[in-house]
Amino acid sequence: MLRTPSRAVVAAARGSTSSMRRTAVRGLATVSRQTTRQNLPRVVLTQQPLSLRSAFHSSSLLRDVVVKVPQMAESITEGTLKQWSKQVGDFVKQDEEIATIETDKIDVSVNAPMSGKITELLAEEDSTVTVGQDLLKIEPGEGGGDASDSKPSGAAHSEPKEAQEGKRDDAAPESKKEKEAPEDTHKKQEEKAPKMEGAGAEKPAPKKEEKSAPAPKPQPKKEEAPKQEKAIGSRNETRVKMSRMRQTIAQRLKQSQNAAASLTTFNEIDMSSIMEFRKLYKDGVLKNEGVKLGFMSAFARAACLALKEIPAANASIEGDTIVYRDYVDLSVAVATPKGLVTPVVRNAEGMGLVDVEKAIAELGKRARDNKLGLEDMAGGTFTISNGGVFGSLFGTPIINLPQAAVLGMHTIKEKPVVVDGQIVIRPIMVVALTYDHRLLDGREAVTFLVRVKEYLEDPRRMLLPSPI
Repeated sequence: MLRTPSRAVVAAARGSTSSMRRTAVRGLATVSRQTTRQNLPRVVLTQQPLSLRSAFHSSSLLRDVVVKVPQMAESITEGTLKQWSKQVGDFVKQDEEIATIETDKIDVSVNAPMSGKITELLAEEDSTVTVGQDLLKIEPGEGGGDASDSKPSGAAHSEPKEAQEGKRDDAAPESKKEKEAPEDTHKKQEEKAPKMEGAGAEKPAPKKEEKSAPAPKPQPKKEEAPKQEKAIGSRNETRVKMSRMRQTIAQRLKQSQNAAASLTTFNEIDMSSIMEFRKLYKDGVLKNEGVKLGFMSAFARAACLALKEIPAANASIEGDTIVYRDYVDLSVAVATPKGLVTPVVRNAEGMGLVDVEKAIAELGKRARDNKLGLEDMAGGTFTISNGGVFGSLFGTPIINLPQAAVLGMHTIKEKPVVVDGQIVIRPIMVVALTYDHRLLDGREAVTFLVRVKEYLEDPRRMLLPSPI
C-alpha cells in the first residue's frame, strides 16, 4: 500500500537547509498531491536508527613485528643468547629489556622496539645468534592486560570443580550407606539363621581375611641407604657450560703462551715513601676531587715515565714489523663476577695522578655494572695488573697480546730489610714484569722495572724531566 507522507515529516523536511532535502520536499509534495487526488494509500516514512560502524584494525596493525639481533660492534658478528628476560605471552613496554646476548667481552641487551605482547621466540637460550637474525615476534599493543582479565576464565573453571567436589562429598555418605546396608542385612540373616554343621557352617573366607590382614605389615626399618650415604659422603658433580667471555679469555691466554717468548723478572719496592705521600694527600684529594688516591695511579705514572726510556716495552709486533708508539694506552685489569676485563685509559702519559684515578674509577664502575663497550677495551699498549687487592704475594702475569709486557702488582708485606747498615722493618711489595723476549732483551726489561722502583721509592723523581 502506498501512503502519502505525514505533515510532520514534510514539515521536518522543509525545515532542512540542504539542497538534497529541499528536492525531497518538492518530491514529497508532488506525491502528496497525486495520492490525494487519486485517493491512493499514503506513504508512511518511519525514522530508523543509524547503525554504528564496527571498530576494526588494519591488517598491518595485526601483523607481528619481527625483532632482529641488533648490531653490536664492527668486529662482532655473533654472540650467545644468554637468557630471555621475557617469555611468550608477556607484555613488554618500549625499550624494556627482552634478552641478553653475550659476546667475547661484553653483554648486549636486546630491548623492545615498541610496546606489545611477545607471540613467539625464534631462538633458544645458549644458542649462537648472528647480527640481523630473527630473534622474536611482538604483537604491537598499548595495554598489557590486567590480571583481573584472566581471572574470570580461571574462576569459571574453579567453580564447577568446587561444585563437583561438593557433590562428591555429599554423595559419599550415601554411597557409604548403600555399602553398609547390604552388610547389615547380611549380618542379620546370619544371626537369624540356625547354626549348621558341615560345609555351609565353615567360613574359610572370613578367617583367611583375618589371617591375611596382619600379613602386609610394612617394615621400613630396612632403609639403610641414609646410613651408607653418611658413611660414603656426597659425590655430586655440577656441569656448567663455559660462557663466551670465559672461552675467549681461555683462548687468548693460551694463545699468549704459545705465541710469545714470555719471561718474568722480579724486584722489590719499598713502599714507605709512596704510602707517606698517600697518607698526606688522600683526604684532600677525596674532598676536592671526589676520588680516592690509591697506589694504582702512582704505578701508572711511574710506568708511563719508564716506557719513555724503554719504548720497546710499549711496542708490538705486526707480521715482520715492530710498531713503536709515542703514546701510552694503559690497560688496567679489572676483576668482575663474569671474568677479567682490561679497560683502557687513553693517553695516560699526559695524565696526572688524580686524572688517572678518576679514569680508573670510572672504568672500574662501568666494568662491574657491565656497561663497557668494545671501544673501552680495545687498543691497549701496556697492562698493569694488581693482584695485591686479593692478597697475592707474588706471581707471573700473562702478556695481553699483541702487547709486549705486563706489570704485576702484589700485596704489601712488612719485612726486615737492611738500610744504612741497620735492620729495619719496611713495607715491601714484590713487583713482576712479564715481557715478550722477541721484543725486549733482559737488560731492557730489568732497566724498566728498576726505573719503576726508583720512581715509587722517591716520588719526587716523577717531577723531573728525565730519570736521574
